[in-house]
Amino acid sequence: MATNDYLTVTALTQYIKRKFDVDPYLGKVYLTGEISNFRLRPHAHQYFSLKDDHAKINAIMFRSAFEKLKFVPETGMKVLVTGRISLYEPSGSYQVYVERMEPDGVGALYQAYEQLKRKLAQEGLFTAAKRPLPRFPKRIAVVTSPSGAVIRDIITTTRRRYPIAQIVLYPAVVQGDAAAADIVRQIQRANANGSFDTLIIGRGGGSIEDLWPFNEEVVARAIAASHLPVISSVGHETDTTIADLVADVRAATPTAAAELAVPVLSDELVKLQQQRTRLFNAMANRIKFQQERLNRSLGAYVFQQPQRLYETYVQRLDRAQQGLRQQMQTQLQGWQQRVQLDQQRLIGQSPATRVHQAQQQVEQTQARLKTEMRRYLTQQEEHVAQLASGLDYLSPLKIMGRGYSYVTQDDHIVRRTQELKPTTATIHLSDGTAEATITKITPATEDQHE
Repeated sequence: MATNDYLTVTALTQYIKRKFDVDPYLGKVYLTGEISNFRLRPHAHQYFSLKDDHAKINAIMFRSAFEKLKFVPETGMKVLVTGRISLYEPSGSYQVYVERMEPDGVGALYQAYEQLKRKLAQEGLFTAAKRPLPRFPKRIAVVTSPSGAVIRDIITTTRRRYPIAQIVLYPAVVQGDAAAADIVRQIQRANANGSFDTLIIGRGGGSIEDLWPFNEEVVARAIAASHLPVISSVGHETDTTIADLVADVRAATPTAAAELAVPVLSDELVKLQQQRTRLFNAMANRIKFQQERLNRSLGAYVFQQPQRLYETYVQRLDRAQQGLRQQMQTQLQGWQQRVQLDQQRLIGQSPATRVHQAQQQVEQTQARLKTEMRRYLTQQEEHVAQLASGLDYLSPLKIMGRGYSYVTQDDHIVRRTQELKPTTATIHLSDGTAEATITKITPATEDQHE
């Protein structure tokens, strides 16, 4: 085959795509399957897959179609879809372009209701503290259809029970696609007015589609953000909308809503009369009791002899004053004694006194020293005299005075005969010396020594 006989991939893909687009059976198909690989892309086209036990097909749902859904698809959810089959040329894969989708087995509205209920419950809107209804409202705002029976029932019931309350209608569309936004707008207007005590939101019965505006998230959040306590009366008693769950009080019917909003004036007047009677009797009894108490008090000795109240205190005061004076005198005497003692100690510690005492000690010491010196000198003089007397007694001159003399030879004292030489010797007498010649030396015998 020549090269020109071969098709390009693009040409083949375009041919096949044209086949898909012109096929009458693929222009509108109804599929059931399980959602797979779904990841919510806010405000964008949604891409996912539909599968069953043996096959899978890619799916795309454009933003315009997806925003019409009342529920949020989830992976694993079994759905019924309507769309067309076509080929996506860049990848050469076929896919279903979903135009409508609803849960398989469970209605789309019910699915959306459960999803929103679960979401708001997780945020705590249903369990938030409920605002109490005012017991005696003056002005009540009602958000409902101006042509329905709801407003008539509320007005009739309120006039019958509590005609002094004013009912102000905030007309709203309560059914259809524009209803939710209109209801929210009227709720916000009633809150912005600032002169209402209670807000009633209501509509009559109907199918889930008819009641659906009251299951919208914007309506639920408007009720939750309301500063006015909200009474919700939507549908019949068996119908429970998201608005009923978020509101502060749910009423089964519009009449019940009005009964919850206002009391019965005649009953309140009777109660008021009864309370006034009880109050009057209570006040009369109290006045009587207080009067009797006053009379008893006036007869008490406190008022008859009021001075007795403070006699005891006067005595205590006198005793306290006496005790205080005695204590002050005692303390003053103690202080004076301490001052005197301190003065004496100061005088004793005066430098002049200490100098005088020191001078006296010096004089006494000098006197004792002189006495001791004289005594010592006397003792020394006596001792010297005794020594002198001893020396005089032992003096050779004294001995020589008694007739003794001594001999020297060659300037040496001769004490023994052996020392004496037979030459000239000098004899020392008490009054002079004499020269003598030694001629004979005779030593003494042993008998002479004895």
